[in-house]
Amino acid sequence: MLALLIFIVTLVFVIWQPKGLGIGWSALAGALVALLAGVVHLTDIVTVWDIVWDATFTFVALIIISLILDKAGFFGWAALHVARLGGGRGRRLFPMIVLLGAVISALFANDGAALLLTPIVIAILLRLEFTPRQSLAFIIATGFVADTASLPLLTSNLVNIVSANYFDIGFARYALVMLPVNVVSVAATLVVLWLAYKSDIPATYDTEDLPAPMSAIEDRLVFYSAFPLLFLLLCAYMATETLQIPISVVTGAAALLLMAIAARVGMRERAHMSVLAIVKQAPWQIVLFSIGMYLVVYGLGNAGLTAYGSALLGWLGEQGTLIATVGTGFVSAIVASIMNNMPSTLIGALAIDHATLSAETRELMVYANVIGNDLGPKLTPIGSLATLLWLHVLAEKDYRISWGQYMKIGLMITPPVLLVTLIALAVWLPILGS
Repeated sequence: MLALLIFIVTLVFVIWQPKGLGIGWSALAGALVALLAGVVHLTDIVTVWDIVWDATFTFVALIIISLILDKAGFFGWAALHVARLGGGRGRRLFPMIVLLGAVISALFANDGAALLLTPIVIAILLRLEFTPRQSLAFIIATGFVADTASLPLLTSNLVNIVSANYFDIGFARYALVMLPVNVVSVAATLVVLWLAYKSDIPATYDTEDLPAPMSAIEDRLVFYSAFPLLFLLLCAYMATETLQIPISVVTGAAALLLMAIAARVGMRERAHMSVLAIVKQAPWQIVLFSIGMYLVVYGLGNAGLTAYGSALLGWLGEQGTLIATVGTGFVSAIVASIMNNMPSTLIGALAIDHATLSAETRELMVYANVIGNDLGPKLTPIGSLATLLWLHVLAEKDYRISWGQYMKIGLMITPPVLLVTLIALAVWLPILGS
């Protein structure tokens, strides 16, 4: 009960975010209380740090890359291209915005898609003179696809990296399993969003007032460097896998290279942006949050939550692979929506690791836990930090979505998408084999 109380109070402060006390310091304070109370021990700090450090610094590096590209106009250029390719037809534009969000989420992580693409989409919708109701359909689509399309690569979601590192899953193997599953997830998301909002999508829109996509580019050198850099980064992930080089080292090297290009290091040309200011914008609080929140959750595991989870997953594993996959995914989703997907991921991983399962069922459950923690947080606003930040961005743009309104949308969209995606995993993984 003490471990649970410490977790609840810590989560309240993380969500509340009192002025001057960010998510990192709130989580770290909770970890300190857990340590002083004997819920966790000094040796647990080393264990937890070993689990989270690679994922955390990979996430920070990806956000720095995303912020630099955003400053250079990369995402604005892409969004304007999509708006023009829509050809003035709203029902063509809607799926194209969803697909754009899916691509950005895959390459730049779900947080990048939600936080960087959303303001750009809002700006374009205002220029197209969409009504607030019409705009809401596109805004919801952008926010939801950011998470439902964050399955394909290890780097598409912090959850993916933590899980893959914990179970020693390589970049290539992960992509081989999850790329086809992600296609199903994106398709299901598009279908559900379309059914929910097709009546709100305008039949036509005027493209005459849209600026040319190239006008969005603020730094041409950074912009043109993005394409080869992203290609080389993906190749590097594959090439360095067998060398067991941490994924954060590869991503960090790419971030440093892009920072050097943006700062015009060794060039006579003047920089178009302040790289130092961008680095300061990076989510450094997530480093403190990762170690702090995971320590608090590890304390819950020490107090017996892992044992309960293992017993439940062990029972699910005896019901056949389909039930085990779907059951694990939905349990993870419910836990993530209640306590946030970051701690939920560790709880699920610990429970699977301690459960008695066959090799096939165990692998299915590992990926189902990822899917549940990637998609499940959309059930509630507190399910992921990305959602909380996304709602904050919308509020700054005068698009306010209440928690009740959000949960109504989340309960309508998430369960069918989650179910179809988990079934796809249960069908695909046995076909793929080990």
